[in-house]
Order: sequence, then structure tokens, then C-alpha cells
Amino acid sequence: MIYSLENIDAKAYEGDMIFLYGDECAERRLPLGRKELELVKRKRGEAESAKGFAVSFDRLPSRLYVVSFDSERRGAEVQEVLRRKAAEVLKMMERDGVRRVALSGEGTLPEEVAAFVEGLTLADYSFDRYCTKERYHVEELAIDSVFFSQEELEAQQRLWNRIFWCREWVNLPVADLNAVQMAEELQGVAEGFESVKCTVMDKRKIESLRMGGLLAVNKGSVDEPRFVVLEYDGRGAKAKGEKPIVLVGKGIMYDTGGLNIKPDDYMQEMKSDMAGAATMASVVFAAADNALPVKVVALLPLTDNRPGFNAYAADDILTMYDGTTVEVVNTDAEGRLILADAIAYAVKNYDPRVIIDAATLTGAAVRAISTYGIAAMQTNAEREMELLKIVGEEVYERLVEFPMWEEYDELLKSDFADLRNCGTTPQAGMITAGKFLAHFAKEVPYVHLDIAGVAYFTKGQTYYRAGASGYGMRLLYGYLQLVNS
Repeated sequence: MIYSLENIDAKAYEGDMIFLYGDECAERRLPLGRKELELVKRKRGEAESAKGFAVSFDRLPSRLYVVSFDSERRGAEVQEVLRRKAAEVLKMMERDGVRRVALSGEGTLPEEVAAFVEGLTLADYSFDRYCTKERYHVEELAIDSVFFSQEELEAQQRLWNRIFWCREWVNLPVADLNAVQMAEELQGVAEGFESVKCTVMDKRKIESLRMGGLLAVNKGSVDEPRFVVLEYDGRGAKAKGEKPIVLVGKGIMYDTGGLNIKPDDYMQEMKSDMAGAATMASVVFAAADNALPVKVVALLPLTDNRPGFNAYAADDILTMYDGTTVEVVNTDAEGRLILADAIAYAVKNYDPRVIIDAATLTGAAVRAISTYGIAAMQTNAEREMELLKIVGEEVYERLVEFPMWEEYDELLKSDFADLRNCGTTPQAGMITAGKFLAHFAKEVPYVHLDIAGVAYFTKGQTYYRAGASGYGMRLLYGYLQLVNS
């Protein structure tokens, strides 16, 4: 989609147009005829103001799409309504064959317009790489220049572009994006920045580091593992001398479950098990794109989990990067093993201000809160969690915090090693996964984000089509914007 800013006179504009109507005080400025205005006013009276509505008018040879909403409601709620209405309008435009459209409004704030454009952009994405028939997409969007400066629009575009590429990586099948190829992709992107350093560690280097979790999970695969480190040194005085924020992303390029192989209906869509790594890499690149004044490091352990060759097995005992021994109870609890090595590496090598991980880690997270948010936990990171919650409410990538009580440690005790990689009971599976990882963070402030329910949607919902969502990127980018303010 090509975005542009134009001086748009809504009443005189002759092409296809979307008009946002948020405040009844702006009624006299609506670009509507008498009967059209009567219809909008009637529907506005009938509709639930919290949900708003969208209606299309035929203005041969063009069309007008009016989006009505209540601008008096809480800002974050209004913005989410507009993202969702944007997805509805997109369906109308596809039905009408409209590919170039202008956007204007009255009684509308710049942040509300930005939310609508964001919703339209996220909804317009689909994974088309393997489709032989052309799919519908908006080609051009002209936005009334009263709402944004060119600089503001371009900053948003850069973030949306990173979300696009995050979704592309997650949607790619492992046949075309394995650990080695993903590392090459990340290295190629990093080369475009002076401010981002990319270090790719191959299997020999990983062996020298004795990352027992990453190496064990990789034993069943024909493809080598990789451990990728992205370091962004933010430009600006605020970033100088700061401890880095370390982002850790689960990079299981495909998860069969290993020797504890998944049944058919759980194997589908396991290409998305590297969404955490794609998310954290994309957040670093977005921060670099817009020169955020922070220091950020992303640690990305990459491998697939297969049952071939000399695959690791239940009852194996692994020695992790920090020397912790782990009894393997289930080879399908592999994500926490590779994350544990990365978290321990962060503690030893970066003296982090906070460690935040993102992982499609447990089905328990989906069962707990469905596909409506992120299951979150923290140790020693109350302030960071509160900031993330605040941002999550604003961008509508919401967090639900679960406890990390010490009693849960009992479920990870092993008779044969320091820890088990799974709890002794099926209960609290999401929390025990978080507790397992917190062991490796030691006393460093640590936040765990289980994105299993939101990273990939089997069926489209709200402003996401089926497939990867990029969910969590706007949350973490907003956190990086806020953290030094």
C-alpha cells in the first residue's frame, strides 16, 4: 500500500473516500446528502456507540464509506473500534473493487485516524507468496494532511513494514525457512543498519558454549542450529551508559514434538513456533528504523524439533549453558530448553536491565485466556510489567498476569537432576514453564510473554486474516518508546 498526505476537501472530493465521523458537533461538515445524513443519524441512534458502524454510499462513479464512532469514549477503546471498523471497510472496498481511496473526517483526533489506518494496514496483509492468482489489496491511500506530518506518517509506515516482515517470516514453511536460512535473513536485514550488529553463531560455536538445551533439541534434525545475536545501540543521550533491554525469542522453526510426536491436529501450523524469534528480531529492526534512544539486544536460538537421527529423548539429562542440569520429561517441551540457554547467556554476558522473552510456549496459555491476549509472568520486574500492561491496553495487545508463587517450584523438582523440563502434574502448565525459565534469569528482572494464543490465527479475526499476526510487536515497540520517557 502506498500512503500519501493530501489536502482533502471532503465535500468537494470526487474519488472514492472513507470519512470518519466521531462527533455529532461535526454534523454540518459531513459530505452527505439529506437522505444519506438521515440514514447515518438513524443508524447512529440505533447502533451501540461502543461498537460504531460503517456504511457505504454509491456516488457513481465513486463510493463513499462513512465510519461512525463515539469519540467521547476512552481513547484506547475508540482506537480499537476504529481498527476493527477499518477491517469492515476493507471488505466493502474489496466487494466494490476499490483499490485507491482517500481518508478524511470530522470530529476526529489524529490518534484515531492513525488507529484506523493501522487497522486497514494490518487487515490488508495476506500471505500471497505461493498464490498463483492475484489477491485483492489496497494500492493507494491518501490521508488528509490535517492529521499527520510526513515525518509522523513515515515513522508509522516503518513500524508497519516490520510487522509485515515478521508475519512473512512466521508464515513461511520450514522447507523454505529453516534455522540457517532465518539466520541469513536476519544478517541481511542487519547489514542495512549502521546501528545494528548481527552475530550468527554456528553449531560449532554453540557446542563450544555448551548450550545443552539448544544442542539437544537440534539432535533430531538434518539442519544445523543457529544462535543469532542482534545488538542495537540507540542514538541519543538517554541511551548512553544504560544497561540493555534483552529480548529473547523462541525460534523453533518447526515443531513435530520430537520423539513425543504431536498428533495430526496439533502438528498443523507448527511453522509458527518461531514467532517469538521473528517478533523480537522485528522489534529490534523497528527500533533501529525509527532511531529509538534505547539499547536493545535480541537473543534468538534457532532450530527445528524433529524425531530423526539421534533425537533427544525423555529421560535424557541435559547440562545447560549455565551448568543447570535438566531431566527431559517430554521432548515436546523443547521451547523452554532453547530459551533457557539464551536467558542464561543474557545474564552472563549483558548485565541486562530486564530480560523479556516471547514464545509460542504452551497450549495452557490458549486454554486459559483463548486468543484475546498474552499470558504474562514476571520475577523482580513489577515496574516493567506495569509499563507493558499500560502499553498493552493502549495498543490493544493486552496482558493477563499470572502468579509465580514459590509453591510452583515444587512441580519442577527432579529426582535425578536440578530441574525437570515439565511439571509433575498437567495443571498450571503455563506457569511451570515460566518458572522453569525464571530459574535461568536468576535475580535479573524477567518478564515472560506466552504468545501461543495470538501469534497465529487458524481463522481470521478482527483485523487479522488467517495466518501470522505479528501480535506483540506493537506492544514491545510501544514499551521501548515509553521506557525512557
